[in-house]
Amino acid sequence: MIADEVRRAPIPRLVDSAGFRFAVFFAGMFLLGGVAFAGIVWWNTAGGLDRQTDSAIRADVRTFAERFREAGRDGVIEAIAFRLLRDSDNQDLYRLTDSRGRQLAGNLNVTPEELDGPPPEAEPLRWLRVALLREGMLTEARLYRADLPNGDRLIVGRDVEERLRLRELLARGLGWAASAACIIALVGALLIRKALQARLRPAAETVTAIAQGNLSQRVPLSGREDEFDRLGRTLNAMLDRIGTLMAGIRGVSDAIAHDLRTPVARARARLEEALEGDPETMRGAIEQGITDLDGMIRIFHAVLRITEAEAGARRAAFAPFDLIPLLVDAADLYDAIAEASGVRLETDLPDSLILTGDRDLLVQAVANLLDNAVKFSPPGGVIRLSVATTEETLRITVSDEGPGLPAADRARAGERFFRGDNARATPGYGLGLSLVRAVAGLHGGELLLADARPGHWPPGLAATIVLDPNLTLPVPATPPSGRKAEDSGA
Repeated sequence: MIADEVRRAPIPRLVDSAGFRFAVFFAGMFLLGGVAFAGIVWWNTAGGLDRQTDSAIRADVRTFAERFREAGRDGVIEAIAFRLLRDSDNQDLYRLTDSRGRQLAGNLNVTPEELDGPPPEAEPLRWLRVALLREGMLTEARLYRADLPNGDRLIVGRDVEERLRLRELLARGLGWAASAACIIALVGALLIRKALQARLRPAAETVTAIAQGNLSQRVPLSGREDEFDRLGRTLNAMLDRIGTLMAGIRGVSDAIAHDLRTPVARARARLEEALEGDPETMRGAIEQGITDLDGMIRIFHAVLRITEAEAGARRAAFAPFDLIPLLVDAADLYDAIAEASGVRLETDLPDSLILTGDRDLLVQAVANLLDNAVKFSPPGGVIRLSVATTEETLRITVSDEGPGLPAADRARAGERFFRGDNARATPGYGLGLSLVRAVAGLHGGELLLADARPGHWPPGLAATIVLDPNLTLPVPATPPSGRKAEDSGA
């Protein structure tokens, strides 16, 4: 069904493509940067020339006004003549007229109509840009008008035709640059979109193949160690975890079917025999059937508890507690069981050890290790329960002098329902170490299996639960709705 939905999934439109949106964003940012650059260039060139011209005109007006205060009209006329004599570029424009409009000095022979009448009070309104005919050529000038105290009118300006041509040339250059920038932005956007699609295509193809049922597919990595490789590595880790869980589910399903088939068949056979027997035989068959059903219930409880631990559903029950009294109680309980089997139980525990975690699961895990040690220890053997701590780790070790586990079996010892060859004749369902491993993983640790007595026979088995002693309380979340699982007894 999932594969059919993948096949029927509509092809996204161009505007719905993430690559298209990234490309548009890149193009927009590139063009925005180009506009900002052009604005800065324009401000510092064309705008700078305009500001320089206005500043020079204002400086001349102030100079003439100062000259008038010092030497009157004649001083202004002399100053204008001196300025014109010094103007080799023929860009300065001056005109001084009396109150009746007669020109007294300057090279601006015609007064634009816009400058007729008294000058306005507002300084910005005294400025004017007008077209003039100079030496047979039409040009443009920037002019400023002012009145002297005696009623004379002074007009100061600059011929800005060359500056306008420079402005036009700059505008044309910026226009061509803007066109080139648009083309570069478009090409860059297309290349980015293509690159994104090329890098994301392997992940999409892998997910599609997995959706179609091929769980062995993995996202190929480029080896560049960039964001896409990190994403691919994360996806591969997730797929490996999913594959492990799927394999575990298949194995659990097969193991449950295999391990429950015998007690179910046995219970059914006993009940059939009870139908043909006397009341005493029927009662014994019913009691044995109840015992078999209790064993199956314990299997389901153990599986549920392991599932809760592996899923992290029990983290809400984490709290600080002293681990040592719990280990002492477990040791006292199994000391009597070990003594009945001719085995001695020794402990090496500190006085106190505060730990954050799920006390019930940790005690159950240690109890499972002690139960296994008692089962596989020969008469006269010694079982040791010890705790060792460092700044980074906490180790709870249960060692025995039994037959141990071969290296091949140690790798599978934490799998559900797995039982080694030397455990076939021992009661149990192969869930004890699975629970221990799940509990260790829940507390950020692991289960380690090794020979308790290397170089000796039998080598024994040392099972160590490695935990993080600095584990902190989890963030409060919605209280779990699941019920507390009962002891597995597996």
